[in-house]
Formats: sequence, structure tokens, C-alpha cells
Amino acid sequence: MGDTLEFSDIYQEVKGSWNDGRLRFGRQSVVYKSSKTGKVDSIPAAELSQAQWRRVCLGQGIKLTTSTGHIYKYDGFRDTDFEKISEYFKAHYKVELSEKELCVKGWNWGTTKFSGPLLSFEVSDSPAFEIPLASVSQCATGKNEVTLEFHQNDEAEVSLMEVRFYVPPGDTATTEEGPEPVEVFRDRVLSKADVIQATGDAVCIFKELQCLTPRGRYDIRIYPSFLHLHGKTFDYKIPYTTVLRLFLLPHKDQRQMFFMISLDPPIKQGQTRYHFLILLFSKEEDLSLSLNMTEEEVEKRYGGKLSKNMSGSLYEMVGRVMKALVNKKITVPGNFLGHSGTQCITCSYKASSGLLYPLERGFVYIHKPPVHLRFEEVSCVNFARGTTTTRSFDFEIETKQGTQFTFSSIEREEYGKLFDFVTAKKLSIKNRGFKEGIKGKDDMLEDSDEDQHDAYLERMKEEGKIREEANDSDDSDGESDESFNPGEEEDDIAEEYDSKASASDSSAEGGDSDREKKKRPAKKAKVVKERKPRKKPKDSGAPKRPMSAYFLWLNASRESIKAEHPGISITEISKRAGEMWRELGKEQKVEWDGKAEEAKKNYEVAMREYRESGGGSSAPSKKERKKKGGKSDEKNKKGTSGGGRERERERTTGNDSFKSREFISSEESSSESDRGKGKRKRKGSDELEEVASTPPSSDSGSD
Repeated sequence: MGDTLEFSDIYQEVKGSWNDGRLRFGRQSVVYKSSKTGKVDSIPAAELSQAQWRRVCLGQGIKLTTSTGHIYKYDGFRDTDFEKISEYFKAHYKVELSEKELCVKGWNWGTTKFSGPLLSFEVSDSPAFEIPLASVSQCATGKNEVTLEFHQNDEAEVSLMEVRFYVPPGDTATTEEGPEPVEVFRDRVLSKADVIQATGDAVCIFKELQCLTPRGRYDIRIYPSFLHLHGKTFDYKIPYTTVLRLFLLPHKDQRQMFFMISLDPPIKQGQTRYHFLILLFSKEEDLSLSLNMTEEEVEKRYGGKLSKNMSGSLYEMVGRVMKALVNKKITVPGNFLGHSGTQCITCSYKASSGLLYPLERGFVYIHKPPVHLRFEEVSCVNFARGTTTTRSFDFEIETKQGTQFTFSSIEREEYGKLFDFVTAKKLSIKNRGFKEGIKGKDDMLEDSDEDQHDAYLERMKEEGKIREEANDSDDSDGESDESFNPGEEEDDIAEEYDSKASASDSSAEGGDSDREKKKRPAKKAKVVKERKPRKKPKDSGAPKRPMSAYFLWLNASRESIKAEHPGISITEISKRAGEMWRELGKEQKVEWDGKAEEAKKNYEVAMREYRESGGGSSAPSKKERKKKGGKSDEKNKKGTSGGGRERERERTTGNDSFKSREFISSEESSSESDRGKGKRKRKGSDELEEVASTPPSSDSGSD
């Protein structure tokens, strides 16, 4: 058997709710750490006096009793854990783990037993339920009744408000000699209950302290067991048992100090809950403090931590008194220093500006709302680009429970310090690869071109495709231009529709209106757009396009990049080359710009000679083709109705045959039926001439 036994997902009852955590049985102590608050309870092994194993709501549970009267209960064990825990207790603690059955009869009468801080209600010597007296907030008595009221836990779905006990009256002879049984019951409850009563004088009082949460100015009265905040509107009594941690943090202006008290459960103001009490002090404010105790009492109770008369800065006096009474250490910033030399970072959280403190074991944000994140509950962090400006970035923290905290508008100069801090604390970084690639460069967030290497990568991919397909695209475009005659194409399209338009105009019935005539050419434009030039096999003899300055440099540097990074992939070569090209100075790029200009001139000379020799000479350039195409489109739009008819007449001057009414009507009906079906077939110019010169027949009528 090992030296320790550890169990995860073990639950501890806290004021009616179950908090999960980890339980460890060691040779020297039993340690339980809450996952929610991080609070650690340690039970010395020498103080364990009794251990019980019993069936509870979440499985099997253990009840531990110490010689000092404290009782600890943990749930969530399995049936199979009993043997190894029992053997471990016998071997190391010399305590036998006994099994205890609870009464489930449901009876409401029985016997009450006070065992340390527990009130046990037993039926037939078996406990039916137990009440932790520390959860009792008030105890009231009636004639024969005692009413117990409890502290409320906001995180519990169902809370027990009160319990009433009927206490039978005692014998007459007994009551005459001593107090009533009801009073005895109440006194025993109050002796262990957590009832805050401001009895006696305060140890000391701090007047008119500025509080950020809850906001206002309060008088703080320090009592031996609790802290009393007295304001103009609200009063708060804070037991020292609810204080988890104390923080003393310097303001960024170096003239003020924050003193933060972490509370669980929080203090309440209506429906608002305050998990942190934050006080703001000026460093220049001093105080001379005298405790309301004698020197002997101070020495006996606080063991040299305090003295009757003290003087110094106000924040030092408050911190010293709180540290002695709460008996907890004060957390201060560690070795982190930001860009401005301070121990905090200016940022925003939930649209409120504040300060983020990277501490040795967590992060603290002050002040609205205050946030404390321990490293052990952090799953990962992320450095994100600012959403509003490139001069700042966002710092995201994701917890193991899935909650995300985003601290935005952090100055770009703080990035390096914060990244080094997170790396030193061994926190998981989501985008580590991306940030490490640009880490150490002063211009990380210098301007909007911070991600220029990504743009280069996309540009290189695009230019690579152009380079591979340069011959295909250029040659196919040139050959298609040779076979493409804008004038003839325009005439063919005009003939297909204008012949019908002229026929409809020459008909005796009148046909369409001017509005309908304007609609028909609009459909012609769609046909022109749908028609694409046909591609033919490329011309292998055409000169190749020249490369840019970047690709000339890349071809010369590719082998050196491979030699420096063996096994690097093609994508990584492009990415690395883009970064190197961006880092080159203007003087170094002049050489490659000159080579690119020279290659361009050579290409123009070679292309001119190639066209003069008969290769692609009839193919117009792209600029000319665009100009011609633009002019032809304008002519096509302007002269659709009139120009089409004139061309039709010019084309049909050689054949002046007369078109009869039957031919015109049949042609219109066929064209209308074709339009109704949505399928228009294009006819060649020869076919149109043949139809125009052929007299009406049965075939045309059938169409």
C-alpha cells in the first residue's frame, strides 16, 4: 500500500450545497481541496479519533471526528473503496473505520444528542439526520418549542429555512431547582451556533474608509470574531471564517493601494452579491492606531503579531490587523513587470476599464466586477487580435468549467511581457505556434500590416497557379481571339432576332408595341453573356510570360531555404520565403526589380518577333480586345432595334423574295412557342437566309 490515497470528485457539504474537490489521505494529515474556491482543509492525523462509513445520498460517505471536537463529512466514495480505506486507517492512523446505518423510518420523534458542533436527531439509537450548528443563524424559544434558523446559501437550489423542536416540559421538582429544558436546549445550541452578536467593545475602528465594492464610505469596526462595515445606508457583518484570501495590490499610478478581501459566502445587498470587498487607500495617508486591549491581552491573543500602539501608513495598519485576526497570509504581486514598469496591465473587461494583476498563482482583475482566477482552474489562454484597432490585443482565459474571460484593449507593448509570464507559468496557450513565430519582433502589432506574411502566402499561392498555367491561359486566349470576330458575331445575333422583329413590323395586324420591342433586345444581351469563347490547344511556340521580382528571387533562394530547414514542406517554404522577402531591404530588392524589368522587356521583344513571324499576329492584345468589346456592346445596346433591321435588309439585298402573311404568322407562332418553352436555339446565318428565301410550305406551318 502506498503512502497516500487520493480520490477525485469527492463532495463536502457547505451550508446545504455540495462542493466537489479532491481528498487525500496521507501519513501526516488528511487534506481536502475545494475545486470551486481552492480552499484547503487539513486535518492532522494525530487528531483523528473516530471514523464512520455510512450510506449517504451520493453513494458512500465518511464521517471523521477529531479530538478537538470538529467533525468532517465527505461523500462520493464507491462500495469498493471501503476495504482499502479501512486498511489504510488501521495501518497509519490506528483508527478503525466502522460501518454505521442511518435510520430511514421517517419518524418525527426521538432523542437529540449534542456531539461537538453537530446536533444529531436519533431514532432507536440510529441517527435520522444531523444539523451542523455552525449553520444556525438564530435560535428562538417558545413555551415548549425551540426554533432554529439557518444561514442561506444562494448557490443551493433548495435551502432549509428553519427547524422546530418540541421539548417536553420536565418534572416540577426539576424545574424548580434548575432552568427549563427549553432554555437548556437553546443555550447548548447557541454555544456552537454561528450567531454574530456585537457584544463588547471593538478591538479597533477605522473611520471613513473608501470602498469600491460595495461602493461608498464605511466605518470598519474590528471585533475578535467578525468584521463590521457600518455605512450610511447598509451594514455588513463579515465573520472571519468566510474570508478566503487577502490581497494588497499597488495601483498603476503608484500613489494608491488596493486592499481586497475574498469572501465565501459573499455579502448581500438586496439581490446583489459581493464576493470581494475592495478598499482603496492613498499611500500618503498615515495613522496612529491604539488597540482597545491591554498589552498582556494583545500578546496572549495574537502572539506578537500586533502591539497595543502602532503607527504607519493606513493601508499597512489595516493589512496588519486583518492578517492577525483572520490568520491568513496577504498576497502581493510577484516578479511581473509590465511595459510601463508597473505590476499590472491596463485593460477592459465587460466594457469597464480596470487593472489586471498577473500574480504568482493566478490573475486578479480590479475592479468592476472583480475577478480572481487561479492557475489550477485555468484550462488555457489565448492571445487574440483586437476587434476595434490593431494597436491593442485581447487576452482570453478559459477555465476548466468552460467559462471564458476576455480582457480586451491591452496595449501592444504589453504583449511580450505577458507572453513570457504565461510561458514561465506553463499555462497552455491556444495559438502558441502563431505567436511564437512573430514573438521577439518589435513591430508585432505596429500597424495594420501585422499579418502581412499571411497575405504573402496567399499571394504566392495565387502567383504559383498563374505561373503554372501561364502558357495555357495566354495561348488559349490568343487563339480564341483569332477565331473570334466581333463584327460577324454581332451580325449573327442581330439576324436571329431582328428577322422576327422586321417580320412582325411588316405584318398587317400591328403585332407588338414599342415597349415590347425594347424588351426583346434585352434578352439578346443574356445570350451574348452566356456565350463563351471556345478554347483551342495552346501554341507551344509562343514566348513564356516573364516572372516577377519575387519569383526570380524565390527561384534563386529556394535551395538555400531547403538547406537551412531540412524536410520542410512546400507550404512552409512559401511561408518562410514570404517572411524573408518582407524582411529584405529596399537596396536588396532593387537588384531583383531590375531583373524583372529586363525580363519583361525581353518578353515584349520576343512576342513582337513571334507575331511578325506569323505566330498569333492576328490576335489583338487584351487592352484592344477590351476596347473593341466595350464599343461593340455600346453599339449593340444603342442600335438593337434599328440597326438590326438595316443589317437584315443589307444581308437580304441579293434575294428580294416576298414574305407572305402566312409565313410571317407561322414564324411568329413558332418563335412564341419556343419562348414559352424557355428553349431558344441559335440558327446560323446560312440557315436564316435559306428560310427567308423559301416560300411558305406545309413544313413551316407545322412548325
